[in-house]
Amino acid sequence: MRMLNQEEEADVEVTWEDQQKINSFSKLNAKYSDFELNYESKKQEKEYLDDLTEELELADEDDRIKYKIGEAFISISVEQAQQRIEKDKEILIQELEQIQNEMNSINEQMSQLKVHLYGKFGKAINLEKE
Repeated sequence: MRMLNQEEEADVEVTWEDQQKINSFSKLNAKYSDFELNYESKKQEKEYLDDLTEELELADEDDRIKYKIGEAFISISVEQAQQRIEKDKEILIQELEQIQNEMNSINEQMSQLKVHLYGKFGKAINLEKE
């Protein structure tokens, strides 16, 4: 944090509506951060599944694979494991797209609030991540 110098100070009254917009921006910002973390987690999980797919391509088709479902492991064929992994990847891709759409929507709302708040308060308000 830093102190504002006199040029950055604004002598503008903060109305109730302005405060509501600031609060909305703060909530959206926190929500966006949560979505970012979730997105990165899902992206990492998809990368693990991609790596696993490559490993299973090298496995012998007659081998049995221990596949984890919840807390239990089941023994399935390589082909069944590949099918399950492909389904899991498809689900992850859909989830990633959904999260990205949510992030885009939140980003758009935040941009609209920034325009209004910066327009009124100028440099006296900081809405950027550091």
